[in-house]
Amino acid sequence: MLDSIYIAMTGLHGYEEGLRVISNDTTNMNTPGFKGSSLQFSDLFYSTGGLAGQDGGHSSSQFGFGLNTLGTILNFQQGQLQTTGNDLDLAVDGQGLFVLKAADGSIHYTRDGQFKFDASGNLVSSATGEQVMGLDSTGSLTAISIATLKTNAAKATSSVTFSGNLSSTSTGQTVGSISVLDGSGSAHTLSAKLAPVSGKPGSWTVTVLDGTTTVGSGTIAFINGQPDPANATVSLNYTPSGQSAIPLTLDFSKNVTSFDSGSQSTLAVASQDGFGAGALTKATFDNTGTLVLTYSNGQTSKGTRLALGRFSSPDAVQAVGNNEFKAVDGKSWETGAAGGDAFGTVRSGMVEISNVDLSQEFSNLVIMQRGYQASSQVVSTANDMLTELFAMHGK
Repeated sequence: MLDSIYIAMTGLHGYEEGLRVISNDTTNMNTPGFKGSSLQFSDLFYSTGGLAGQDGGHSSSQFGFGLNTLGTILNFQQGQLQTTGNDLDLAVDGQGLFVLKAADGSIHYTRDGQFKFDASGNLVSSATGEQVMGLDSTGSLTAISIATLKTNAAKATSSVTFSGNLSSTSTGQTVGSISVLDGSGSAHTLSAKLAPVSGKPGSWTVTVLDGTTTVGSGTIAFINGQPDPANATVSLNYTPSGQSAIPLTLDFSKNVTSFDSGSQSTLAVASQDGFGAGALTKATFDNTGTLVLTYSNGQTSKGTRLALGRFSSPDAVQAVGNNEFKAVDGKSWETGAAGGDAFGTVRSGMVEISNVDLSQEFSNLVIMQRGYQASSQVVSTANDMLTELFAMHGK
């Protein structure tokens, strides 16, 4: 009967461990990226006893020694994705974990994509401050930083495009207010004077002026009212005061016609490709995990691509707290980028919530409770039997 008490005690201990796992899961039901776990049970070893039979044969009986807990198994099933509105909150839709680098250089992995840029411009985990790693051009891990990307340099105008109709019977037209930018982002206003070429129907001389100073000139031509591809642009060098020369092209090749509209012409500037300097206004990531930066001058640029890790065996993963994991067996891990090599895609402005199934946890809770009650009842019954035995001895 003492054996029965010891065996029942293993049940009490095992179900207590099971309750602890359930408690941890339910407590973290609102933790972003949290992965629930389940406790594995097994029976303990057996002893064999023999009884001699009347026929000289031998029969054996096996007696178990109770319950054993083997450990917990992490459930890496994906949790639901929840919108947060924060561009730096990221979630992996599919396989893959974000790669983090701790201060001591160790590498950790997480599904919790709550990130931010620190004072040094490095992308870090909001929870732990560990650096979020990306991939460089060689595929090696590197930090993701905007320290040198907070401004976007100005770009001088290289092309000015036109649109509208230049009346084929016009004696000339001047297009004013042609704004071009130099290398420092300063604007300069030019004008273009168009005059028909004598004896060459459809041909026009284009003279570019800076005030009254001629900057350069060229010829464009139309065939049946449409731009002649061979003569649809005018190229020149414009040197603003105190600046270096700017190669400049006036483009009449698209959305420009030359039909008879009397004295009325609608030719005007459509666009120019220069822009001034801009400050960083937004940082986010696209579906491939590539950093996308937006500036106040309307320009965008791309930066480092996020690194993702994935494992081929659950035995290669170990939880280390703070919603992070480490690689137990590095050979079972692979590093890559989102959208390729079986990795999922990155969702910006979203986080993955816990994958804990509360209804399943409550069901497991009832099972653990009943198991604990049954084991405690065995202890109580064995104790009653021992009490009866001692009472018999006393008589």
